[in-house]
Amino acid sequence: MEPVTRYAKSGDVSIAYQVIGDGPVDLVMVPGWVSHIELLWEEPEAAAFLRRLAAFSRLILFDKRGTGLSDPTVRPPTTDDWVDDTLAVMDATGAESAALLGYSEGASIVLMLAATHPERVSALIPYAGYARFARAPDYPFGVPHTAFGAWSDRFRQAGTTGEFYDIVVPSRRGDEHFREWFARNVRQGASPAMLDHYLRAAWEADVRSLLPLIQAPTLVIHRSGDQLCRVEHGRYLAEHIAGAKYVELTGGDHWPWFGDTDAVVEEIEEFLTGTRHAGVANRVLATVMFTDIVGSTEQLARIGDSAWAGMLDRHDAVTRRQVERFRGRPVKHTGDGVLATFDGPTRAVRCASAVQNATRQIGVEVRVGLHAGECELRGDDIGGLAVHIAARVCDAAGPGEILVSSTVKDLVAGSGIEFSDRGTQKLKGVPGDWHLFALALS
Repeated sequence: MEPVTRYAKSGDVSIAYQVIGDGPVDLVMVPGWVSHIELLWEEPEAAAFLRRLAAFSRLILFDKRGTGLSDPTVRPPTTDDWVDDTLAVMDATGAESAALLGYSEGASIVLMLAATHPERVSALIPYAGYARFARAPDYPFGVPHTAFGAWSDRFRQAGTTGEFYDIVVPSRRGDEHFREWFARNVRQGASPAMLDHYLRAAWEADVRSLLPLIQAPTLVIHRSGDQLCRVEHGRYLAEHIAGAKYVELTGGDHWPWFGDTDAVVEEIEEFLTGTRHAGVANRVLATVMFTDIVGSTEQLARIGDSAWAGMLDRHDAVTRRQVERFRGRPVKHTGDGVLATFDGPTRAVRCASAVQNATRQIGVEVRVGLHAGECELRGDDIGGLAVHIAARVCDAAGPGEILVSSTVKDLVAGSGIEFSDRGTQKLKGVPGDWHLFALALS
């Protein structure tokens, strides 16, 4: 369950924030370009990352003024305004002194706050950050001024087309479900006018003169393959902040909650607490759905390779459309079916029914199996016992049947969905007896 959104006052502006965890360290995450603290929890990898941080801290999240759930602004905000927003949230949450994790544009904010309010900063963590984004004679790895127009146009298109999502998060390249979430995050994160304000502010920011003033223990983290913010930016920060520890990680994801998140969390945990819990997998609670085409071998033999390939393409397209319609995440194709996950079991069951109806219209019959449990996130894939159980439930389903575990049935109680009892069964490779239920035909 995601934390409750509350509001702090920064002057006359209301700033939306959340608090999760009760660890001994207050950790304030200062957002980059745009953010939406409630939409962030809809992305399973991001939610898992936040929960891991909250396992050893009291994690404080917020949306800057003009973005997400915070108040819009009449005039363009400044870095000073964003520092005030951060301090207002710290005051509202009782964080007299906190560790600051600023990612992307948020790094400039935490750098300024650490230099101007050293008594409020116990530790500083710029991730994928920069002191200046634009190129200068003494800053050759910034973006050239001649490229600003094209660069800003791509950012403006992000909310409608998901433009450059694969530059920000290359590990999710080709994932259209993620692309849509990315675009929605931008649309709801800021209006077009606010996007322009933030682009201009990011372009004009230059906090290089403040770096020698920073006294807080500092951990600079940057990924070597970051295409949006070159690794030289991170190296520059580490070289110009006295005593800073620099960690350069492999990978190209600009946002910290994608890619090899274990490495990011472990570095932060060790820096703040002196210990790390290596090898802790990213885990999320999800409803897992497997589908399987009935009689696929016989159909292939009957219609031939070419026609079967076209049938599979149509099957994949209509299935993906239904999964996305019910806010699920298509994970992968399994040859003659698909694997998808949902953050709500009711939506998963209704999607299963919609998938069956849609595939019948193209002449394909599918069986479906669903189970809910904790899954391990493995990049774009998922694993764990819950996934294995869902696959075996699917195997147990008859032609045209939607079969669910008792876990799913119990979770959708009160939804009006009805099931028929299929009794207890043995599932191959899964210990114990499993009580299964079939979705009742409407």
